[in-house]
Amino acid sequence: MHTNMPGNGSGDNSEAGRYHRAALLGSPSQIPIFPTMNAPNSPENDPDADLRDRLADALATEAAFDGWTRAALSAAGRQLELPPGEAERLFPGGPIQALTYLSKRSDQRTVEDMEKEGVAGLKIRDRIRQAVRIRIERHAGEREAVRRALALLALPLNGAMALKLLYRTVDAIWYAAGDASTDFNFYTKRAMLAGVYSSTLLYWLNDRSPASEATWGFLDRRIDDVMRIERLKSQVSSWTRPTTRAASRR
Repeated sequence: MHTNMPGNGSGDNSEAGRYHRAALLGSPSQIPIFPTMNAPNSPENDPDADLRDRLADALATEAAFDGWTRAALSAAGRQLELPPGEAERLFPGGPIQALTYLSKRSDQRTVEDMEKEGVAGLKIRDRIRQAVRIRIERHAGEREAVRRALALLALPLNGAMALKLLYRTVDAIWYAAGDASTDFNFYTKRAMLAGVYSSTLLYWLNDRSPASEATWGFLDRRIDDVMRIERLKSQVSSWTRPTTRAASRR
C-alpha cells in the first residue's frame, strides 16, 4: 500500500518532509500554486534512500499475501537479496514504519503529479476530485495490501498513527489543490475531506467496475454532498449576520 510514512527512514518523526506553499499562483512552468515537498529520504540526504524505497515496495508486495508483518519484512529483504538484518536496519520500527514511509511518499507523489498536470485553471471542486483520484488510482497500491494495511491501522495500538496518516494525506490533497486558508476553515476543510477520502478508499477496495468508474462516481457524489453543506453554511451565515449586528446595537 502506498500510504506514506513520517520522518526519515531511520525512524525520525521530524517534519522535515513537510511541503511548503510556493509564493504565487502559476503553472508548473512558472511558479506553481502547489506545494513542493522536501525529500528527507532523497539520495543526497540519505544514502539508503533507493534501497529503502525498493524494500518498502517489496514489503507491500509481500503484504498482499502475508500481511504487514515482520515475517513479510524479512521475506522482502530476502527477495532483494539483502544481508541478514539489513531489512530491520532500514526499518527498525518494523512494518508499521515501512507503511508510514510509503504513505508519506504517496502523498508527495500526489502533490508532484498535480503540479505536473497543471490543474490551476480548474475549479477547486475539480482539483480536489483530481487529487483524490490520483492518490487512490496511482499511489494507493494493490487492493489487498491496502486492505491489510487498514486492518493493521485499525488496531487500537495504531489508532493515533492511522489518524496522523489520514491527516497528512488530506492536508497534502488540500495543498495540492491550492488551498491557502489559515482560519478555522483550514480545519473544517480537512475534516470534511477526511470523510470523503476515507469513504472513497473503502468503496474502491470492493469496486470491480471497469477502470473503477463506480468509485469515481461515488467520489463525485460525496464531493457534491460537501459542496451542498458549504452552500448551506454560507446561507445560514448570511441569515444570521444582520441579526447579530442588530443585537450589538442594542
